[in-house]
Amino acid sequence: MSVTVAEQAALMEQETRLSESQPAVPGTVRPGGRTAKVRAAVLEATEDALAATGFHALNMDQVAAAAGVGKTTVYRRWGSPVGLVTDLLHDMADRSLPSADTGTLEGDLRANGALVLKTLTDPRMAAVFRAVIAAAACDEECADALRGFYRARLTEWAPVVVRAGERGELDRDTDALEVLRAISAPLYYRFMISREPLTPADADRAVDAALAAARAGVLATRPEG
Repeated sequence: MSVTVAEQAALMEQETRLSESQPAVPGTVRPGGRTAKVRAAVLEATEDALAATGFHALNMDQVAAAAGVGKTTVYRRWGSPVGLVTDLLHDMADRSLPSADTGTLEGDLRANGALVLKTLTDPRMAAVFRAVIAAAACDEECADALRGFYRARLTEWAPVVVRAGERGELDRDTDALEVLRAISAPLYYRFMISREPLTPADADRAVDAALAAARAGVLATRPEG
Protein backbone atom coordinates (compact mmCIF):
# COMPACT_ATOMS: atom_id res chain seq x y z
CA MET A 1 0.00 0.00 0.00
CA SER A 2 1.41 3.44 -0.94
CA VAL A 3 2.16 6.01 1.75
CA THR A 4 1.21 9.65 1.24
CA VAL A 5 3.57 12.57 1.85
CA ALA A 6 1.47 13.58 4.86
CA GLU A 7 1.72 10.06 6.32
CA GLN A 8 5.50 10.05 5.76
CA ALA A 9 5.81 13.40 7.51
CA ALA A 10 3.69 12.20 10.43
CA LEU A 11 5.82 9.06 10.79
CA MET A 12 9.03 11.08 10.62
CA GLU A 13 7.73 13.47 13.26
CA GLN A 14 6.68 10.61 15.56
CA GLU A 15 10.10 8.95 15.28
CA THR A 16 11.83 12.26 15.92
CA ARG A 17 9.76 12.81 19.08
CA LEU A 18 10.72 9.38 20.33
CA SER A 19 14.41 10.20 19.82
CA GLU A 20 14.23 13.37 21.96
CA SER A 21 13.58 13.38 25.68
CA GLN A 22 13.61 17.21 25.91
CA PRO A 23 12.81 19.96 23.41
CA ALA A 24 15.99 21.21 21.77
CA VAL A 25 17.26 24.75 21.66
CA PRO A 26 16.44 26.01 18.16
CA GLY A 27 19.06 24.87 15.73
CA THR A 28 20.64 22.23 17.97
CA VAL A 29 20.57 18.52 17.23
CA ARG A 30 21.80 15.20 18.46
CA PRO A 31 23.94 13.56 15.80
CA GLY A 32 23.05 10.26 14.22
CA GLY A 33 19.93 8.30 13.42
CA ARG A 34 16.58 9.79 12.50
CA THR A 35 17.42 13.16 14.08
CA ALA A 36 20.38 13.64 11.74
CA LYS A 37 18.22 12.72 8.73
CA VAL A 38 15.56 15.19 9.79
CA ARG A 39 18.15 17.94 10.23
CA ALA A 40 19.74 17.23 6.84
CA ALA A 41 16.36 17.29 5.09
CA VAL A 42 15.24 20.49 6.80
CA LEU A 43 18.50 22.34 6.16
CA GLU A 44 18.50 21.30 2.50
CA ALA A 45 14.95 22.60 2.18
CA THR A 46 15.98 25.81 3.95
CA GLU A 47 18.89 26.32 1.56
CA ASP A 48 16.58 25.67 -1.41
CA ALA A 49 14.08 28.22 -0.12
CA LEU A 50 16.72 30.87 0.54
CA ALA A 51 18.16 30.39 -2.93
CA ALA A 52 14.73 30.66 -4.52
CA THR A 53 13.03 33.47 -2.59
CA GLY A 54 15.44 34.94 -0.01
CA PHE A 55 15.27 35.28 3.75
CA HIS A 56 12.19 37.47 4.11
CA ALA A 57 10.03 34.93 2.28
CA LEU A 58 11.35 31.96 4.30
CA ASN A 59 8.30 30.05 5.54
CA MET A 60 8.54 27.37 8.23
CA ASP A 61 5.50 25.42 7.00
CA GLN A 62 6.81 25.34 3.43
CA VAL A 63 10.25 24.21 4.63
CA ALA A 64 8.65 21.40 6.62
CA ALA A 65 6.57 20.29 3.63
CA ALA A 66 9.55 20.37 1.27
CA ALA A 67 11.63 18.36 3.74
CA GLY A 68 8.88 15.80 4.29
CA VAL A 69 8.93 16.56 8.01
CA GLY A 70 6.06 17.41 10.34
CA LYS A 71 5.83 21.15 10.87
CA THR A 72 5.55 20.63 14.63
CA THR A 73 9.05 19.16 14.60
CA VAL A 74 10.42 22.13 12.64
CA TYR A 75 8.83 24.70 14.95
CA ARG A 76 9.93 22.84 18.08
CA ARG A 77 13.50 22.23 17.00
CA TRP A 78 14.32 25.46 15.10
CA GLY A 79 11.72 27.83 16.52
CA SER A 80 11.78 30.44 13.74
CA PRO A 81 13.26 31.27 10.32
CA VAL A 82 16.17 32.79 12.22
CA GLY A 83 16.79 29.42 13.89
CA LEU A 84 16.82 27.73 10.49
CA VAL A 85 19.31 30.21 9.04
CA THR A 86 21.51 30.00 12.13
CA ASP A 87 21.73 26.21 11.96
CA LEU A 88 22.27 26.30 8.20
CA LEU A 89 25.30 28.55 8.73
CA HIS A 90 26.70 26.10 11.27
CA ASP A 91 26.20 23.28 8.77
CA MET A 92 27.78 25.27 5.93
CA ALA A 93 30.85 25.86 8.08
CA ASP A 94 31.10 22.11 8.75
CA ARG A 95 30.78 21.32 5.04
CA SER A 96 33.29 23.90 3.80
CA LEU A 97 36.30 22.75 1.82
CA PRO A 98 39.67 22.56 3.59
CA SER A 99 42.40 25.11 2.93
CA ALA A 100 45.03 24.71 0.22
CA ASP A 101 48.68 23.70 0.68
CA THR A 102 50.45 24.42 -2.60
CA GLY A 103 53.88 24.97 -1.06
CA THR A 104 53.94 28.74 -1.58
CA LEU A 105 52.04 31.63 -0.04
CA GLU A 106 51.07 33.01 -3.43
CA GLY A 107 49.72 29.65 -4.57
CA ASP A 108 47.71 29.22 -1.38
CA LEU A 109 46.25 32.73 -1.49
CA ARG A 110 45.33 32.38 -5.15
CA ALA A 111 43.48 29.18 -4.23
CA ASN A 112 41.66 31.11 -1.52
CA GLY A 113 40.72 33.91 -3.91
CA ALA A 114 39.53 31.39 -6.49
CA LEU A 115 37.36 29.64 -3.88
CA VAL A 116 35.74 32.91 -2.76
CA LEU A 117 35.14 33.85 -6.40
CA LYS A 118 33.63 30.45 -7.21
CA THR A 119 31.26 30.68 -4.26
CA LEU A 120 30.09 34.20 -5.03
CA THR A 121 29.58 33.56 -8.74
CA ASP A 122 27.73 30.25 -8.34
CA PRO A 123 24.05 31.15 -8.98
CA ARG A 124 22.69 29.03 -6.14
CA MET A 125 25.30 29.84 -3.51
CA ALA A 126 25.33 33.52 -4.45
CA ALA A 127 21.59 33.65 -3.75
CA VAL A 128 22.03 31.78 -0.46
CA PHE A 129 24.79 34.12 0.72
CA ARG A 130 22.79 37.20 -0.18
CA ALA A 131 19.91 35.78 1.82
CA VAL A 132 21.92 34.97 4.94
CA ILE A 133 23.73 38.33 4.81
CA ALA A 134 20.34 40.03 4.58
CA ALA A 135 19.17 37.99 7.58
CA ALA A 136 22.27 38.99 9.54
CA ALA A 137 21.62 42.64 8.77
CA CYS A 138 18.31 42.57 10.63
CA ASP A 139 18.81 39.93 13.33
CA GLU A 140 21.61 39.68 15.88
CA GLU A 141 21.33 35.89 16.23
CA CYS A 142 21.89 35.50 12.50
CA ALA A 143 24.71 38.03 12.70
CA ASP A 144 26.40 35.96 15.41
CA ALA A 145 26.04 32.82 13.29
CA LEU A 146 27.43 34.58 10.21
CA ARG A 147 30.42 35.85 12.22
CA GLY A 148 30.95 32.28 13.43
CA PHE A 149 30.84 30.96 9.87
CA TYR A 150 33.48 33.39 8.64
CA ARG A 151 35.58 32.96 11.77
CA ALA A 152 35.65 29.21 11.09
CA ARG A 153 36.65 29.77 7.47
CA LEU A 154 39.40 32.26 8.37
CA THR A 155 40.72 29.92 11.03
CA GLU A 156 40.79 27.05 8.53
CA TRP A 157 42.92 29.11 6.12
CA ALA A 158 45.14 30.89 8.67
CA PRO A 159 47.84 28.16 8.58
CA VAL A 160 48.74 29.13 4.99
CA VAL A 161 50.08 32.44 6.32
CA VAL A 162 51.72 30.83 9.34
CA ARG A 163 53.57 28.39 7.07
CA ALA A 164 54.68 31.31 4.89
CA GLY A 165 56.23 32.92 7.95
CA GLU A 166 58.02 29.69 8.81
CA ARG A 167 59.39 29.50 5.25
CA GLY A 168 60.62 33.08 5.41
CA GLU A 169 58.16 34.41 2.83
CA LEU A 170 56.67 36.83 5.36
CA ASP A 171 57.50 38.25 8.76
CA ARG A 172 56.29 35.89 11.45
CA ASP A 173 54.20 38.63 13.05
CA THR A 174 51.97 38.94 9.97
CA ASP A 175 48.30 38.80 10.98
CA ALA A 176 47.00 35.75 9.12
CA LEU A 177 43.34 36.68 9.44
CA GLU A 178 43.94 40.18 8.09
CA VAL A 179 45.72 38.77 5.03
CA LEU A 180 42.71 36.59 4.28
CA ARG A 181 40.25 39.40 4.94
CA ALA A 182 42.20 41.57 2.49
CA ILE A 183 41.40 39.04 -0.23
CA SER A 184 37.71 38.56 0.56
CA ALA A 185 36.81 42.18 1.33
CA PRO A 186 36.97 43.67 -2.18
CA LEU A 187 35.18 40.66 -3.62
CA TYR A 188 32.34 40.92 -1.10
CA TYR A 189 32.14 44.67 -1.72
CA ARG A 190 31.46 44.04 -5.39
CA PHE A 191 29.12 41.18 -4.53
CA MET A 192 26.92 42.92 -1.94
CA ILE A 193 27.47 46.70 -2.17
CA SER A 194 28.23 47.78 -5.73
CA ARG A 195 26.66 44.61 -7.23
CA GLU A 196 29.26 44.57 -10.00
CA PRO A 197 30.00 41.36 -11.91
CA LEU A 198 32.89 39.41 -10.38
CA THR A 199 35.66 38.08 -12.62
CA PRO A 200 38.88 36.10 -12.16
CA ALA A 201 40.76 39.37 -12.72
CA ASP A 202 39.06 40.80 -9.61
CA ALA A 203 40.19 37.83 -7.53
CA ASP A 204 43.74 38.08 -8.89
CA ARG A 205 43.85 41.80 -8.09
CA ALA A 206 42.65 41.18 -4.54
CA VAL A 207 45.32 38.53 -4.01
CA ASP A 208 48.02 40.80 -5.50
CA ALA A 209 47.02 43.60 -3.13
CA ALA A 210 46.93 41.30 -0.10
CA LEU A 211 50.34 39.88 -0.95
CA ALA A 212 51.87 43.33 -1.44
CA ALA A 213 50.44 44.58 1.85
CA ALA A 214 51.58 41.49 3.74
CA ARG A 215 55.10 41.64 2.31
CA ALA A 216 55.34 45.35 3.14
CA GLY A 217 54.44 44.70 6.77
CA VAL A 218 51.14 46.59 6.55
CA LEU A 219 49.22 43.55 7.84
CA ALA A 220 51.42 42.88 10.86
CA THR A 221 49.72 42.00 14.13
CA ARG A 222 49.12 45.16 16.15
CA PRO A 223 48.82 45.40 19.93
CA GLU A 224 45.30 45.95 21.23
CA GLY A 225 44.34 49.29 22.67
